[in-house]
Amino acid sequence: MEIMGDRTTLLETGRFVQRHAAGAADAASAADSLGATSAPLTSGVEETADAETEARHRRAADTGDVASMSVLGALLLRRGDLDGAEPYLRSATAEGDRAAANNLGVLLHQRGYPDEAAGWWRIAAVAGSAAAAHALGRHHRELGDEPAAEYWLRQSAEQGHALGAYALADLLEHRSDVGAERWLRAAAEQGHREAAYRLARTLERRARETGRAGAGPVHRRGTGPTAPGGGTGSHRTGRIGAHRDGTGTRMNTGARMSTGTGTGPSTGLSRGTGTGMDGAGGADAPVLLAEAAQWYRQAAARGHRRAALHLGAILEKRGELKEAGRWYLTSARDGDARAACALGFLLRDAGDEESAAIWWLRAAQEGNGNAANALGALHAARGEQQTAERWYRAAMDAGDVNGAYNLGLLCAAQDRTVQAEQWYRRAAYAGHREAANALAVLLLQADDPTGAEPWFSKAAEAGSVDAAFNLGILFAGRDEDRTALRWYERAAAAGHTEAALQVGIACLRDGDERSAERHLRCAAGGGSAEAAFRLATLLDSRQPPPGPPALGEPYGLKSECEQWYERAAEQGHRRAQVRVGMLAAARGDIGDAARWYREAAEAGSRNGAFNLGLLLVREGGEREAALWWTRAAQAGHGRAALRLALLAARRGELTEGQRWCARAVELGPAEVAERAARLREALHQELTA
Repeated sequence: MEIMGDRTTLLETGRFVQRHAAGAADAASAADSLGATSAPLTSGVEETADAETEARHRRAADTGDVASMSVLGALLLRRGDLDGAEPYLRSATAEGDRAAANNLGVLLHQRGYPDEAAGWWRIAAVAGSAAAAHALGRHHRELGDEPAAEYWLRQSAEQGHALGAYALADLLEHRSDVGAERWLRAAAEQGHREAAYRLARTLERRARETGRAGAGPVHRRGTGPTAPGGGTGSHRTGRIGAHRDGTGTRMNTGARMSTGTGTGPSTGLSRGTGTGMDGAGGADAPVLLAEAAQWYRQAAARGHRRAALHLGAILEKRGELKEAGRWYLTSARDGDARAACALGFLLRDAGDEESAAIWWLRAAQEGNGNAANALGALHAARGEQQTAERWYRAAMDAGDVNGAYNLGLLCAAQDRTVQAEQWYRRAAYAGHREAANALAVLLLQADDPTGAEPWFSKAAEAGSVDAAFNLGILFAGRDEDRTALRWYERAAAAGHTEAALQVGIACLRDGDERSAERHLRCAAGGGSAEAAFRLATLLDSRQPPPGPPALGEPYGLKSECEQWYERAAEQGHRRAQVRVGMLAAARGDIGDAARWYREAAEAGSRNGAFNLGLLLVREGGEREAALWWTRAAQAGHGRAALRLALLAARRGELTEGQRWCARAVELGPAEVAERAARLREALHQELTA
């Protein structure tokens, strides 16, 4: 019996022993038509031709033609007429026809006589039948005799028999023998679709391993929920919906606690089937992945729905979304729930939520928990909380632990803290690392750091970057700086932006500017405004102050530190805005300087308000300047208080001037306090004169 993929081919399609030259062409034609497919004929013309062929071979067989006996027996065997086929096959076998011997073995195997079938397969295999050698090899493997199975399967494979090559590869792969790939490739090259699929899987696995080996840490901005326990779920990670649990416990390090729940519900694996690369390293990885895609395409073109699914995932990662969608659709129509789910995400990203929901619904009804999570997030985003909860429960019932985690997010968003803790705890006990992190944050907010710490630790050890960062905050709050730094470094190595900032600050504190710069660059590149400002300050401290440009000389290009200042300023960093304003003023760009000072002042920066006042006075806007200096002085800016005192003195408002002098003396610094004291004394003398 020959197994090709998931279909059974009953018939030998090799050479026939010919006695009559006149019957050779007919025999070959019949063999080709029999071996091509096991599907029934549908055309009336084809049925007539088949009947005519059978009649012709029957007449020849009745006159003793061996080739016709063999072909007629095969035709009857294919039709299921075992009683009619057996005498013809036995007669042809007796005359030495190896094809008939093989098919007689198939017939006997179907009748339930495997040992007798194996005897005829052996006769045919010894005579050179690759199909019989394949059948005999499979027979021995079923008996557990792997050495004999390998011998006969190798005989079949070395004769170019696709099924034999595939069966041999399967046997070798079971033993973890590296020779399996060679025979998978041999079978795939002959059109064996399951071999093509498995070869593609092998190549993709090697590509992923190569990618991991060659890739450095993947820096990322933000830290959304991930697959349970750091493993693989069934689809996308934390990109659906917008649930937030509002957590954010601030510790004394200036770092904010990462809850891992701010980017939406978790639905498991990143896009598609989890076939994407984990890193960009490894020169061979893209080549291996490209070859895998070719074999997936070959298998998918032959109707292999899992190959279509994996091909779609690779194409999607390449950005070839239209073609990826076609393959997802092909697989989904064949009944693959994962493909239907992936197609839903593709449609959602294209802005077609209604069509996405249709495919998610189809996948969810087939038990795909990932699709149920997606539907839950979709309804949650629409404010349909009860429907969302129903789908999350469906996901949980389907065995997807993300369902429990998302129920926790849903309850937390509604301030149902007790229920949120219950769901987080359920998911955390099932190994969901981000649920463990969220549970720990919840416990910390309830003033239970003792209960929070083990959950942070469990999540961090399972690979949660957020939990590692949060442990750093927890230990920093206890003044255990060395332990805190160790966790920050671990999170930073995995690409956590705020952790990289904390490591950079620690390095600056220890005087290690080189390491500080490296970590600050990572954090600034990840979007941290504070890191960009600190990096700019570090770079600024290394360069000598620029002298005034010569007359007529254009001002030079912006330095790197100014570019980092500007990046931080554009993100709303007030100190950076003041610094960018100062740099603009230094090069004579008063308009730009005023803009940045005003942005900082309006955001509450007292230095920004003071500097804006200085610019306004130069431009004749003394009244507005006084307003900004008043705001700065009230916020604790001593120089602004002194300026207000001088303004009041100039206007003759001596009592007001004395009041601002007193404020300036109080605020300092020493130089300002000294000048304010002298001015106050002068005003006092003027008042008492």
